[in-house]
Amino acid sequence: MTELKPVKIAGIGYSVPETVVTNDDLTKLYETSDEWIYSRTGIKERRLVSGNETAVDLGEKAAKNAIEKSGIDLEDLDMIIAASNAPVEMYSMGCQIQKRLGIKKQIPAFDISAACTGLIYGLDIAKGLISSGMYKNILVVACDNNSKFLDWTDRGTSILFGDGAGAVLVSESDDGIDDIISIDIKSDGNYDHLISLPFDGKNCPLVEPNEVKTSLIKMNGKGVYAFVAKILPKYVEELLQKTGLTSDDIDYLIPHQANIRIIQAVQERLGMPEEKVVTNIKYYGNTSAASIPIALAEGVEKGKVKLPSTAILCGFGAGMTWGGAIVRLREGIC
Repeated sequence: MTELKPVKIAGIGYSVPETVVTNDDLTKLYETSDEWIYSRTGIKERRLVSGNETAVDLGEKAAKNAIEKSGIDLEDLDMIIAASNAPVEMYSMGCQIQKRLGIKKQIPAFDISAACTGLIYGLDIAKGLISSGMYKNILVVACDNNSKFLDWTDRGTSILFGDGAGAVLVSESDDGIDDIISIDIKSDGNYDHLISLPFDGKNCPLVEPNEVKTSLIKMNGKGVYAFVAKILPKYVEELLQKTGLTSDDIDYLIPHQANIRIIQAVQERLGMPEEKVVTNIKYYGNTSAASIPIALAEGVEKGKVKLPSTAILCGFGAGMTWGGAIVRLREGIC
């Protein structure tokens, strides 16, 4: 049996749009208030793309930040995985990021869609491919511009989301230490109705016409909350138990930034103090696949996350998908 290669988290980066939209700004669109939104979600403001800015622009910046921190040469990259909840277009964002980075080498670049769990899914794929010895350096970029796919008359959903990108460069470890201690991904398609983003399209005129659906995000907020509150806290606890660790062995919980109440439910289940929980939902809202790497990279940048340390990354998304990883965070990754 071939010995598995250890994996290193070599660099992380993030990027968010400059344009800030506050809860007070949203009162121009519908009846709401800062207090109403904040008390229910923990969100005060969000960053939104403006003009022709897209998730690819954000992904490019996040990728460059991660690559710079890793110290790895562009030409040594073996693969790019782009994870998105709301892709700019159906054809590869990964290829677009490859072009933006100026990579001439013909490496595989592709997209995955696991909604807000996309970063965890991407890490799992990268770990498997590097551990097997097939590749050495894989860039995982999670980038979303949800604001382009929201119904801005739907107060219940549009208040939640923001735009952003985060990137993680994963490499074969050169010191024998595996930074991804444990990783697990799951899904349950029986709950796919809770969140949807249909793509518009019409059948050929020679066949029976299909029902044309509006390409906007639709979400059953109460249903999502009930599902995640039931699944995620227990799941993260079991992830720890399978690894033989306890919450005392973990320095930080870095969860998907979807709703402050869900984050608190996981925190309470693990019995972790507030200073160990990394949140930035107040200023960015739900940036989908990008939320975990943004929280991680910004946390390191601002000194909220000290290095070296050990962290739990966990998230959930449409599908429904969910996943978690216990990782080592080395000095110099951000």
